[in-house]
Amino acid sequence: MCQPYVILTESSCDLTPELVEQAGVEVLPLSFTIDGKNYPHYPDGREYPLDQFYNRMKEGAVAVTAAANVAELSDGMEAHLRQGKDVLFLCFSSGLSSTRDACAIAAGELQEKYPDRKIYTVDTLAASGGQGLLVLLAGRKRLTGATIEEVRDFAEQIKLHIGHWFTVDSLTYLKRGGRVSPAAAAVGTMLNIKPVLHVDNEGHLIPVEKVRGRRAAIRALFRHMEETAIPNQETVLVCHTCCREEAEGLRDLVQERFSPKEILITDVGPIIGAHTGPGLMALFFVAKER
Repeated sequence: MCQPYVILTESSCDLTPELVEQAGVEVLPLSFTIDGKNYPHYPDGREYPLDQFYNRMKEGAVAVTAAANVAELSDGMEAHLRQGKDVLFLCFSSGLSSTRDACAIAAGELQEKYPDRKIYTVDTLAASGGQGLLVLLAGRKRLTGATIEEVRDFAEQIKLHIGHWFTVDSLTYLKRGGRVSPAAAAVGTMLNIKPVLHVDNEGHLIPVEKVRGRRAAIRALFRHMEETAIPNQETVLVCHTCCREEAEGLRDLVQERFSPKEILITDVGPIIGAHTGPGLMALFFVAKER
């Protein structure tokens, strides 16, 4: 009989409470600060509603995120270790956050305290719905009866096949985070230039191309999926901030071209949204390569 274990991840995965339950995983909160106050973010937004968060950003409030707290990650893992369960932690990309380092420190300390337990960490090299898609697929594999090592190896094998494609409506937030220069942001805004970005094999968010106009940017996400996706898609995630109607349009394009078993539309939470602002559109799927 398979030793009981739990899959953990952080709230940067942008999964809904329903999807978290479906996958049989646990999501530990990361935190953000807005209007001078710090809040943990849970999938259900219990501490700070998502619509309120983006409304405040539209009004000019600046939101920032903090490095993961080693003690809090340790507490989240130890709650299961005390119950005799092993732990597999699928961590937010090391190319975008120090969370993976904090997770590794916590896991190392706990391994000394619980030498008979298995504690594995996987750097997903993923973010938002890319991390979420990997977590969903890993959770479903666990539910088939796979061992913790089999799910760990599966996650390591598939993580560089999770396609991440993003665009944003405003360059303001990328400028604030240092991803575009003030001059480039000013020119891009004047010319209605929209960046198309993806997460590369090192887990970094990088610009790939620039297109003129929002509609062309969203079509570019779909074009990159056409170029890189495997033929038979099980689950595709369309993630957005405050642009549900456009997300539904992108979903319809994907449905017509690929006919996946399911296409899920989810909101991007404040851990990612603090850096992109309202108007983010993202597409996640299994690819031949990123």
